[in-house]
Amino acid sequence: MPKQRITKEMIVDAAFDIARSSGMEQVMVKNIADKLGCSVQPIYSYCKNMEGLRQEVAMRVCQFIEEYTAVRVDRNDLFRSTGKAYIQLSKEEPYLFKIFIFHQRTGISSLDEFYQSQASANTAKFIAKELNISISQAKRLHLNMLIYTIGLGTIFSVTTPGISADEIYEQQESAYEAFLEQALK
Repeated sequence: MPKQRITKEMIVDAAFDIARSSGMEQVMVKNIADKLGCSVQPIYSYCKNMEGLRQEVAMRVCQFIEEYTAVRVDRNDLFRSTGKAYIQLSKEEPYLFKIFIFHQRTGISSLDEFYQSQASANTAKFIAKELNISISQAKRLHLNMLIYTIGLGTIFSVTTPGISADEIYEQQESAYEAFLEQALK
């Protein structure tokens, strides 16, 4: 049997490109085959089902977002600049942002579990140290900002012609100040 020229990595790359430009709902065997210029057979041979492929695309999206935010974060203002990076992502990569926001998170039945799934173990410690607050205050502040930034990013990514980034950042900063004040009480 001759070796196929289409690899699983090529299929995942093509699926990611389709998701990035058109959304996850366009990640279909026919669209992937068209993008790769091949028949649907190689895609079926590597991918047992589309849900598994979509999970791989979602993992690739998370990896992309980590890399995207890492290069946009200001080390001198890590907390605020991370929030701004997510807002920027929502505008520049709206389909990837939606995939990131709307991908299924299993085993979560509380906001604390959501927070633990989204933030690294050291995030609250870092915020606490930077702002000279307790770890529990830092967790509450960070969770509130996560929720708020996700909401703002969602609004930002679905409006046309679009809300100005300055208006969004100003709103985000106002929320930060209010949440910080609340956390300090």
